[in-house]
Amino acid sequence: MCAFVLVAEDDEKQAELVRRYLEREGHTVAVVHDGRAAIDEVRSRTPDLLVLDVMMPRVDGLGVTRVLRGGNGPVAGIPILMLTARTTEDDLLLGLDLGADDYLTKPYSPRELMARVRTLLRRSQGTHHPVVEGAEAGSRVLRVGGLSVDPVRHEVTVDGRLVECTPGEFELLATLAAEPERAFTRPQLLDRIHGSSGYISVRTVDVHILNLRKKIEVDPRRPRHLVTVFGVGYKLTGAALGAAARRGA
Repeated sequence: MCAFVLVAEDDEKQAELVRRYLEREGHTVAVVHDGRAAIDEVRSRTPDLLVLDVMMPRVDGLGVTRVLRGGNGPVAGIPILMLTARTTEDDLLLGLDLGADDYLTKPYSPRELMARVRTLLRRSQGTHHPVVEGAEAGSRVLRVGGLSVDPVRHEVTVDGRLVECTPGEFELLATLAAEPERAFTRPQLLDRIHGSSGYISVRTVDVHILNLRKKIEVDPRRPRHLVTVFGVGYKLTGAALGAAARRGA
């Protein structure tokens, strides 16, 4: 699976190492060394994946993520793998809350980096689907109430309205939509969206859920569709969404 990857890293030696790892797997790579250049490059030539360092001059990685996720079209949906020397959970979750799909803390191993890259590219290019039963499980559109999740087109709609989701958000929502009314634990959902990595906190799931509620619920503070199952985790219900929910209010 060859892709165009943009690496935004102000440490030139580190950036060159990342470039070599990516090129060994056949990817085309562009490198920039500050956040402003990263934004300009993305807008000029949309990459399949952005590997983004947090601590950069001019605009830091969090600022870059905020700008890209605040836009529209393909730029807003670029998978973002964040690299950070910050190790506190709050710092890491802030990046996810802004729209990053995954993160690695420095120092990291080349194998771990490439595993994360492969996972994000599989999600964004539609080669990984939720596990559901049936001969056409990997291609059928998943519908729950007014919500539709299309694994082939990698699209989410609510009452016909297109909803932009990051790859991580899409994977989580598709997992829940494949088995509506089933209560998933946080570790189960984390395994679906990030694999069996010991580096990711289960609070990552909570951040994705909060972001999804802002996008699909009429009132994110009182979710009717993407609900908490206390003592367990989360489930997706068939309650009305969007315009249907407003009419019933």
